[in-house]
Amino acid sequence: MKILVCVKRVPTVGGAITLMDMALGEIAPGGIGAGMYGILVLAIVTVFVGGLMVGRTPEYIGKKIRPTEMKYAALYFLTLPVLILSFAALSIGTKQGQTPIFNPGPHGLTEVMYAYTSMANNNGSAFAGLGTAATWYQVTGGIVMLIGRFAPEIFALGLAGSLARQAPVPQSAGTLDTRTPLFVGMLVGVILILVGLTYFPALALGPFAEGLH
Repeated sequence: MKILVCVKRVPTVGGAITLMDMALGEIAPGGIGAGMYGILVLAIVTVFVGGLMVGRTPEYIGKKIRPTEMKYAALYFLTLPVLILSFAALSIGTKQGQTPIFNPGPHGLTEVMYAYTSMANNNGSAFAGLGTAATWYQVTGGIVMLIGRFAPEIFALGLAGSLARQAPVPQSAGTLDTRTPLFVGMLVGVILILVGLTYFPALALGPFAEGLH
């Protein structure tokens, strides 16, 4: 007697959550890494946005947030998305990158996104369905890991040095208080808009689309 067993692949919801945590810069529980300076830079961006809303020069911990500081912050947040999304696109669009993808469709895109996100911002892990031993992923993964680990640190140190060279300014009525629930809400909004929406198209085509199957 033959028994037919039907196996359905379970959508990687857990992997999608971990992927999102890593993409946010390790600032959310679930992605272990150096998220401290990530959340500090995000706080500076939030103060800058808040200052623009009220028409005053943004200030944070007694230091003015000038264009120089915002350039460092922008470079910090642009580095990882450019690396992750660019190399993921190259892997999907080239034969060398497609061959080691053993699971086609949305799950294959999720595997590629997870691998490069982890290489750039975490411990370099990958889903089992991706042949990361292939030369393509070894070489590109090394490039992503090298730039993704050191470039944000350089920009964060540059931002810290720029703030350290400033003389403290006294707090005024227009200074945004960073100890209030309002600031926390603004910070969450900046995280979701600035960082989350950057990866949303790739997440929608990968883990989100897989979850709808």
